[in-house]
Amino acid sequence: MQERTINICFPIKENILLSIKETKDEFINEIMYLSALHFYRKRRLSLGKAAELAGYKKNDFIEKLQKEKEYIFDYSEEEIDEIFEDAVKIK
Repeated sequence: MQERTINICFPIKENILLSIKETKDEFINEIMYLSALHFYRKRRLSLGKAAELAGYKKNDFIEKLQKEKEYIFDYSEEEIDEIFEDAVKIK
């Protein structure tokens, strides 16, 4: 079954693009990336789905996150403790 695509449009004044010195396509790409990053940080999208939203392959998205100094794995202290506890149990 093929997934449906929904187009979302919103107006931007030309002076905004001129102020940030981006073309329409550069702006769209940036908005898509920032939206994906937002939903990934909020844990509303997995890394793979965030990459898909941003228009990247998963590995390319991870590389972009690293270049932007974004955390790829953002665990709380409790989650990290659990991971290490589980690792000790396995050992």
